[in-house]
Amino acid sequence: MVRFLFLFSLIITTFNGFAQPGFGNAVKLNNAWQFTLNSTDTVAERPAGSASWQAVDLPHDWSVRQKLDPENASSMGYLPGGIGWYKKEVVIPASDKKVYIYFEGVYNRSEVFVNGQSVGKRPNGYISFMYDITPYLKPGKPNEILVKADHHRDADSRWYTGSGIYRDVWLVYANPVHIAQWGVYAYPQVTDGAGILNIETTLANTEAKTQQLTVVQELVGPDKKVVGQSSNLVSVAANSSEKTATTIKVANPKLWDLNNPVLYQLRTRVLQAGKQIDASVITTGFRKLQFDANKGFALNDKWMKVKAFACTMMPVFWERPCTKRFGAAVY
Repeated sequence: MVRFLFLFSLIITTFNGFAQPGFGNAVKLNNAWQFTLNSTDTVAERPAGSASWQAVDLPHDWSVRQKLDPENASSMGYLPGGIGWYKKEVVIPASDKKVYIYFEGVYNRSEVFVNGQSVGKRPNGYISFMYDITPYLKPGKPNEILVKADHHRDADSRWYTGSGIYRDVWLVYANPVHIAQWGVYAYPQVTDGAGILNIETTLANTEAKTQQLTVVQELVGPDKKVVGQSSNLVSVAANSSEKTATTIKVANPKLWDLNNPVLYQLRTRVLQAGKQIDASVITTGFRKLQFDANKGFALNDKWMKVKAFACTMMPVFWERPCTKRFGAAVY
């Protein structure tokens, strides 16, 4: 029953809990960063010129590597915070692509600079965020990415949070017209043995003129065969986004359950004048859920007990122990 908790967390979602932004070509940017720690200067706009840099790979937590001190708050595990700076040089080839930088998590009060210019701030340490860095880049030349993580007010939680860029970082290369961030949403239903996949797709147009697009979506079964598809024409105004909705019906879907977690793939392609300009793939699954005040919870008409374990209230750095023990992490 322990594994049920974490599998249960998946069946009540659309199974598309991946961390990438869900559009364009995402390239992980975790290796070969430089890091320096400043524990005193809380207003610096740049790291000190005399700073000593060390090589680090992401994800990275600088607090856990410091000395324990009883003067520090117990919520920090008696470890210090401070202000950390991360930097990395990247060369971006010249092209007509938009370039975004996407952070899955920085703790906390972060600010991102590209070639010395601030591109955005994020005060919260638990929310992923993305910036369009295209205007700040020098194509074909080294570009400096600098990240400030301000955790000098470190006694800010009931548990150990850690400090720094604690999850993956991505560069995303995309057409100026593309699927919006996390822009494909799929909600499966099962009625009288038939499956209906409700789909919402949001498209973003960063161009200065209206774009006529075609959204083609295919649902692929566990046997890798296409079981349903749809095609919709969408007009997206200049510098705006547009949402389109559709459904795909499946006559006799294979149901997801605890012993046989059958998954389907929803493949989305965006065409412009017949040419593919973006694509995404998410996973989903058909299942019946029922809640009753007297009977409890039923999955696919089978009543079962649910035992809870509060990994959602655990520190963010405990994700891996939770994953190792229970098979999946809850957010």
